[in-house]
Amino acid sequence: MTTTPLGRLLRTDIGADLILTRTYRAPIEDVWASLTEPDRTARWYGTWKGEAGPDRMISVQMAFEEGQPWTDMRVGACEPPHRLQISAVDDESSWHLEVRLTESSGTTELHFTHHLTGANEIALITEVGPAWEYYLDNFSAARTGSPQPDFDDHYHSMKTYYEALTAE
Repeated sequence: MTTTPLGRLLRTDIGADLILTRTYRAPIEDVWASLTEPDRTARWYGTWKGEAGPDRMISVQMAFEEGQPWTDMRVGACEPPHRLQISAVDDESSWHLEVRLTESSGTTELHFTHHLTGANEIALITEVGPAWEYYLDNFSAARTGSPQPDFDDHYHSMKTYYEALTAE
Protein backbone atom coordinates (compact mmCIF):
# COMPACT_ATOMS: atom_id res chain seq x y z
CA MET A 1 0.00 0.00 0.00
CA THR A 2 1.33 3.41 -0.87
CA THR A 3 1.47 6.40 1.44
CA THR A 4 3.18 8.55 -1.17
CA PRO A 5 1.09 9.95 -4.02
CA LEU A 6 1.96 8.27 -7.29
CA GLY A 7 -0.34 10.05 -9.74
CA ARG A 8 0.96 11.81 -12.82
CA LEU A 9 -0.86 14.44 -14.83
CA LEU A 10 -0.30 14.42 -18.56
CA ARG A 11 -1.75 17.28 -20.57
CA THR A 12 -3.70 16.30 -23.69
CA ASP A 13 -5.26 18.24 -26.57
CA ILE A 14 -8.64 18.20 -24.81
CA GLY A 15 -7.61 18.36 -21.14
CA ALA A 16 -5.42 16.02 -19.14
CA ASP A 17 -5.00 12.40 -18.09
CA LEU A 18 -4.52 11.53 -14.44
CA ILE A 19 -2.49 8.30 -14.47
CA LEU A 20 -1.84 6.02 -11.50
CA THR A 21 0.13 2.78 -11.67
CA ARG A 22 0.32 -0.19 -9.32
CA THR A 23 2.21 -3.48 -9.63
CA TYR A 24 1.09 -6.91 -8.36
CA ARG A 25 2.89 -10.22 -8.10
CA ALA A 26 -0.02 -12.07 -9.62
CA PRO A 27 -1.18 -13.38 -12.96
CA ILE A 28 -3.05 -10.90 -15.13
CA GLU A 29 -6.23 -13.04 -15.02
CA ASP A 30 -6.37 -12.78 -11.22
CA VAL A 31 -5.89 -9.00 -11.24
CA TRP A 32 -8.56 -8.75 -13.97
CA ALA A 33 -10.96 -10.76 -11.81
CA SER A 34 -10.35 -8.37 -8.87
CA LEU A 35 -11.15 -5.52 -11.21
CA THR A 36 -14.28 -6.94 -12.83
CA GLU A 37 -16.05 -9.62 -10.77
CA PRO A 38 -18.87 -8.10 -8.63
CA ASP A 39 -18.04 -10.04 -5.46
CA ARG A 40 -14.40 -8.96 -5.72
CA THR A 41 -15.05 -5.32 -6.67
CA ALA A 42 -17.30 -5.13 -3.59
CA ARG A 43 -14.19 -5.57 -1.43
CA TRP A 44 -12.44 -2.44 -2.66
CA TYR A 45 -14.89 -0.20 -4.55
CA GLY A 46 -18.40 -1.54 -4.65
CA THR A 47 -20.49 -4.24 -6.17
CA TRP A 48 -22.15 -3.86 -9.53
CA LYS A 49 -25.09 -5.35 -11.35
CA GLY A 50 -26.17 -5.55 -14.95
CA GLU A 51 -24.97 -7.30 -18.04
CA ALA A 52 -21.46 -6.05 -18.66
CA GLY A 53 -20.08 -5.67 -22.14
CA PRO A 54 -19.11 -2.96 -24.59
CA ASP A 55 -21.78 -0.27 -24.98
CA ARG A 56 -23.83 -1.67 -22.10
CA MET A 57 -24.90 -0.02 -18.87
CA ILE A 58 -24.13 -1.33 -15.40
CA SER A 59 -25.06 0.03 -11.96
CA VAL A 60 -22.27 0.32 -9.42
CA GLN A 61 -22.84 0.73 -5.70
CA MET A 62 -20.18 2.97 -4.20
CA ALA A 63 -19.57 0.93 -1.04
CA PHE A 64 -17.05 3.33 0.49
CA GLU A 65 -18.91 6.60 -0.17
CA GLU A 66 -21.36 8.23 2.21
CA GLY A 67 -24.80 6.67 1.74
CA GLN A 68 -23.40 3.97 -0.55
CA PRO A 69 -25.07 5.46 -3.65
CA TRP A 70 -25.66 3.61 -6.90
CA THR A 71 -24.17 5.09 -10.07
CA ASP A 72 -24.96 4.13 -13.65
CA MET A 73 -21.88 3.54 -15.80
CA ARG A 74 -21.44 2.75 -19.47
CA VAL A 75 -18.89 0.13 -20.43
CA GLY A 76 -17.00 1.60 -23.38
CA ALA A 77 -14.51 -1.22 -23.86
CA CYS A 78 -14.02 -4.58 -22.23
CA GLU A 79 -11.06 -6.56 -23.55
CA PRO A 80 -10.30 -9.29 -20.98
CA PRO A 81 -7.81 -9.43 -19.38
CA HIS A 82 -6.12 -6.29 -20.70
CA ARG A 83 -8.42 -3.27 -20.93
CA LEU A 84 -11.57 -1.90 -19.31
CA GLN A 85 -13.04 1.49 -20.12
CA ILE A 86 -16.09 2.90 -18.33
CA SER A 87 -17.77 6.28 -18.10
CA ALA A 88 -20.40 8.00 -16.01
CA VAL A 89 -21.92 11.44 -15.71
CA ASP A 90 -22.91 12.99 -12.38
CA ASP A 91 -23.79 16.43 -11.06
CA GLU A 92 -20.13 17.49 -10.85
CA SER A 93 -18.58 16.20 -14.07
CA SER A 94 -18.22 13.36 -16.48
CA TRP A 95 -16.02 10.43 -15.55
CA HIS A 96 -14.05 8.70 -18.30
CA LEU A 97 -11.98 5.94 -16.74
CA GLU A 98 -9.68 3.37 -18.25
CA VAL A 99 -7.63 0.51 -16.81
CA ARG A 100 -4.96 -1.33 -18.76
CA LEU A 101 -3.20 -4.43 -17.46
CA THR A 102 0.08 -5.90 -18.69
CA GLU A 103 1.88 -8.96 -17.40
CA SER A 104 5.53 -9.93 -17.48
CA SER A 105 7.09 -12.89 -15.65
CA GLY A 106 4.16 -13.32 -13.25
CA THR A 107 3.96 -9.63 -12.36
CA THR A 108 0.97 -7.59 -13.49
CA GLU A 109 1.09 -3.84 -13.89
CA LEU A 110 -2.14 -1.87 -13.59
CA HIS A 111 -2.38 1.52 -15.33
CA PHE A 112 -5.42 3.50 -14.23
CA THR A 113 -6.30 6.62 -16.23
CA HIS A 114 -8.94 9.22 -15.47
CA HIS A 115 -9.40 11.17 -18.71
CA LEU A 116 -10.26 14.77 -17.85
CA THR A 117 -11.61 17.30 -20.31
CA GLY A 118 -11.65 21.03 -19.80
CA ALA A 119 -10.52 23.27 -16.97
CA ASN A 120 -13.43 22.37 -14.66
CA GLU A 121 -12.56 18.69 -14.67
CA ILE A 122 -8.83 19.33 -14.32
CA ALA A 123 -9.59 21.45 -11.25
CA LEU A 124 -11.18 18.34 -9.70
CA ILE A 125 -7.75 16.67 -9.56
CA THR A 126 -7.24 17.95 -6.02
CA GLU A 127 -10.33 15.95 -5.03
CA VAL A 128 -10.19 12.89 -7.30
CA GLY A 129 -6.42 12.34 -7.17
CA PRO A 130 -6.34 11.43 -3.47
CA ALA A 131 -9.59 9.49 -3.89
CA TRP A 132 -8.20 7.32 -6.70
CA GLU A 133 -5.03 6.75 -4.66
CA TYR A 134 -7.28 5.55 -1.83
CA TYR A 135 -9.30 3.24 -4.09
CA LEU A 136 -6.22 1.72 -5.71
CA ASP A 137 -4.64 1.18 -2.30
CA ASN A 138 -7.94 -0.33 -1.18
CA PHE A 139 -7.75 -2.58 -4.27
CA SER A 140 -4.27 -3.70 -3.18
CA ALA A 141 -5.42 -4.30 0.40
CA ALA A 142 -8.42 -6.34 -0.76
CA ARG A 143 -6.15 -8.50 -2.92
CA THR A 144 -3.86 -9.34 0.01
CA GLY A 145 -6.36 -9.31 2.87
CA SER A 146 -4.55 -6.35 4.46
CA PRO A 147 -6.40 -3.69 6.43
CA GLN A 148 -8.09 -1.04 4.32
CA PRO A 149 -6.43 2.36 4.16
CA ASP A 150 -8.06 5.28 5.92
CA PHE A 151 -9.64 7.67 3.42
CA ASP A 152 -9.10 10.78 5.56
CA ASP A 153 -5.39 9.98 5.97
CA HIS A 154 -5.02 9.53 2.21
CA TYR A 155 -6.99 12.61 1.35
CA HIS A 156 -5.23 15.01 3.70
CA SER A 157 -1.72 13.67 3.09
CA MET A 158 -2.07 13.77 -0.70
CA LYS A 159 -4.16 16.87 -1.37
CA THR A 160 -1.16 19.24 -1.48
CA TYR A 161 0.60 17.00 -4.00
CA TYR A 162 -2.42 17.08 -6.30
CA GLU A 163 -2.84 20.84 -5.87
CA ALA A 164 0.75 21.23 -7.11
CA LEU A 165 0.02 19.03 -10.14
CA THR A 166 -2.77 21.35 -11.29
CA ALA A 167 -0.51 24.39 -10.89
CA GLU A 168 2.13 23.02 -13.29
